[in-house]
Parts: sequence; C-alpha cells; structure tokens
Amino acid sequence: MTQLLKGNMLIAQSGGPTMVINRSLVGAIQEAKRYKEIQGIYGSLHGIKGVLDENMIDLRKESKANLEAVAVTPSSALGSVRKKPAEEECLKIFGIMLKYNIRYFFYIGGNDSAETTHIINEHARKINYACRCFHIPKTIDNDLLENDHTPGFGSAAKFVACAVMGGDLDNRALLGVKIDVVMGRHAGFLTAAAALARVNPDDGPHLIYLPERPFSMKQYVEDVKRVYNKLGRCGVVVSEGISDAEGSAIATKFTTETDSHGNVQLSGTGALGDLLANEIKTQTKIARVRADTFGYLQRSFPGLVSEVDAREARAVGELAVRWAVGKDSDGSVVIRRKPGKKYAVFFERVPLKAVAKATRHMPDAFINKAGNDVTPTFLEYVRPIVGPLPKAAQFKRVRMPVVG
Repeated sequence: MTQLLKGNMLIAQSGGPTMVINRSLVGAIQEAKRYKEIQGIYGSLHGIKGVLDENMIDLRKESKANLEAVAVTPSSALGSVRKKPAEEECLKIFGIMLKYNIRYFFYIGGNDSAETTHIINEHARKINYACRCFHIPKTIDNDLLENDHTPGFGSAAKFVACAVMGGDLDNRALLGVKIDVVMGRHAGFLTAAAALARVNPDDGPHLIYLPERPFSMKQYVEDVKRVYNKLGRCGVVVSEGISDAEGSAIATKFTTETDSHGNVQLSGTGALGDLLANEIKTQTKIARVRADTFGYLQRSFPGLVSEVDAREARAVGELAVRWAVGKDSDGSVVIRRKPGKKYAVFFERVPLKAVAKATRHMPDAFINKAGNDVTPTFLEYVRPIVGPLPKAAQFKRVRMPVVG
C-alpha cells in the first residue's frame, strides 16, 4: 500500500541545457498540481547550488500561459550547474529541505545528475529523512544507461544533421575539405547523426569518426585523400571525444580543466578542429581545408525541435511526479523502444544506481568495420527519433555537348 507523504516539491536542472529540457520541467510542474500530496512547488536556480544557497523560486505562482511558453523555449529555464555534493553539503541540503518541508525532489539531467540524485537519495535513507527522489533523464549525448534514447538527443541530432547538410552544400560549391567537430565525450550518437544529412550518393559527410573506435591520424589522412581523389572534396565529422589507441582523448592535449564530477572540459575550443585541419594541410596537397566546432550551438538552437523528442521530454517529467506520488518510490524514468518496424516507446522506472555516473556507448552494430562511418542499422535506429529533415535539391552534373 502506498504511504501517504505530504509536503513540498523541489525541482532543478543540471548539466548541459537542451532544446526540450524545459518541457520536462513544465510537465513535472503541471503534473504536480494534480496531487493534494504536493503542496508547494519550488524551483532551485542553478541546480544543487541553488539549494545550498537557498536560491529558489515559487513555481506555483507561475501562470499556465507562462509555464507553457517556458516549455517551448530552449535551454534551462531554472539555470544549470555541474556540481557533485560533498558529505557536508548533503547535511546542509537536508537542513534546507527540512526548513522548506521538501518531501519530493526531482533533478533533470544526465548521468552525472543521476549520480547527484542517487547521492542525495542515499543520504536521505541514511538519516531517515522521508523524501522521494527522482531523476528525470536529459542529455544530448544519448549516453544514459538503460535508455533506448534520451530527451534532448533527438533535437540536437536534428540540428547536427541540418548543419552538416548545409556545410556539405557549401563544400560542394567551393570544394576542398570540411571538418566538423561535434559534442560527444565517450559516446558517438550525436556525431553519428550527421549521417542523416546524406540524400544523394555523393553527399557528405563522407567520413565519421566516433569515440568508440581508436583514432589513427595516419588512417584519417589516408581516408581523406581517398575520398578527395574520388570526389574532389571531402566532408568529415568527428566527435570531440575521439581518442588514440591508448584511450586518451586527442582534445586533452589542449586542456586540463575538469568539473566536480571529474570530467575533462572538451568543448569551448576549436583546437581539435584546427589540429585535424592542419594535419590535412601539411600531409596533402589539398589547398582548401576548413574546420568548424559546433560547440554549444547544438544544445539550445531554436526552431529545430524534434516532435518526438518534445513529446517524450514532457512525458518523462510527468511520469516522474506520478510515480513518486503514486508508487511510494524513488528512481529514474527510462525510455524503452517497443520491438517492431513501427516506432513506439514505453517508459519504466529503474533504480537510481542503474543510471548514475556510468555511460553507454554506440553498439558495434551501429559502426562500420573500418571505424570511419555508421551502418544502415544506426540510421534505422535514429531516423524516427529525429524526424523529417529539410529537402535539398541539386542540378545533375551533365556537361553540354560541344557545338560546331
């Protein structure tokens, strides 16, 4: 029998923003209003840091119209943070929770945010504090364990595919080598989504490099030369987390900055793209070589939201609240895909420890044997999550006959 637990709710956002994270937030808020067990609804500004600073706002006062406007706005409306609470901070957190009678805690984020939720939940059990803690999934990297895919990924993947499609049209016009660096520390899902840009047989990207396979600079140069010699141009997409044979990320040669979860900062610099471009310039006779680093553009770009992503992001927020109240439980909401050719999903609750900290990777079936492209199996997996893309047309390159 479900134990009745009355009190206030606290919700926060953590990690990298996405195009649909606010849909999860608003879904949770609107669902919470349906239950008499949840009295006050507080939002912590900048994640767990806002809790420690008692920097919170009253979300019950927000009108429905404003909440729905926030839901369709990209980025984290409550602000975000990358912070792992220490033991003494957990004691302070529960002192503040007691002060505000917080009995329901929801944290929207990726695997590091799931770890934070797990730490707080375990501490609540340790001190026998009655509180239900739920992690609401979010990450453009698509690397949460247990999930078929995660809210935020579909929309970011749509942006990457559209950006690469545009870059390929540019490259087709001016020729040369174009290199795009895409987010993805350990998992290559987002980088792999660039393959959706292909419509015609010679469309780019022609080469895709993922962190799941060791990156060889020598092989990379040979791959580019081979494609260039055939097409007179070459489009390359690489993950920011590509690593050498020893497992060291190439980008760590340019930075030592880490966050409180121990992650090395890989974004925020174009150094990897510059390195890869310079290698082609010095090792080949190709004159025109350009590199772009997508960086934070992938996370909160307006106007390119995947409809599936938006719908599922709202659903996981609603379900977290429904399960926390109705099932006397804590945990994380996960998205499962139903078997069959027609795309359909269902949702389940898993223990927090099942998704905390660790990351999942691209399955072998999604990566080609040479390690420089994806397979049709991946495209079948990702297409329904991303949805339709813009159509691009081109002239057929047929030379006019000589007259006279």
